Amino acid sequence: MSRSGAWIKPQLCKLVTIAPTGPQWVHEIKFNGYRMAARIEKDQAQRLTRSGLNWTAKYSATAVAFAKRKFTTAYIDGELCGVRPDGVTSFELMQQASDGCGGLLSDFAFDLLELHGANVACLPLTKPGVPS
Repeated sequence: MSRSGAWIKPQLCKLVTIAPTGPQWVHEIKFNGYRMAARIEKDQAQRLTRSGLNWTAKYSATAVAFAKRKFTTAYIDGELCGVRPDGVTSFELMQQASDGCGGLLSDFAFDLLELHGANVACLPLTKPGVPS
């Protein structure tokens, strides 16, 4: 894999007054957590922040969970969140978990950038005629 072990700069959102509409647009839910990527290579996983910091030790349980996936290699972008019982993400719960106070975290994966050594970021997000 050409980018093995490398951090990939994420595509960040832009603040706009009105969200675009039309069939060529898809929208993601805004979660209230940390933007984190999972770099998986065989049975190892790293947790990388949106600026490229390695937070694997800080969120080791989530790294272990990603390492159990049966990928030769993968790079998954997403959001690591604390989730309240009502299903709403909570930054306060996220901070408590990162301060060592325990708490369950959930990973919301929204982009698969590499899979089994192949760059899949260039593939279309949806296929024409197939609902997203």
